[in-house]
Amino acid sequence: MIARHYTDVKLEKTTEAEGVSLRVVIGEKEQAPNFVMRVFDVEPGASSPRHTHDWEHEVFILSGEGRVYGGGREVSLSPGYTVFVPSMEEHQFTNTGDEVLRFVCLIPLSGQC
Repeated sequence: MIARHYTDVKLEKTTEAEGVSLRVVIGEKEQAPNFVMRVFDVEPGASSPRHTHDWEHEVFILSGEGRVYGGGREVSLSPGYTVFVPSMEEHQFTNTGDEVLRFVCLIPLSGQC
């Protein structure tokens, strides 16, 4: 078993978008055989790139305010919201608030970039 605080994992800037960082809190380094759990921080005014890929996402909003684009529509997000993004659906997360938008994102191990 591995138990630790998520802040014990190094915060890394993404190369795809300015103002977006993540921590891979559970993944291959922890010998997880099926899933990767990541915690994203999106700075105020920043967005993930609008993109698609072959794997699904399960997302849980921890803090901040934002919106998610997916399936041709946008939905406002706040703490406690959950999001399921199916594979091959174009999607984007945007911080619309004044503090960091933080969320947990779970993907299959095969989808790790």
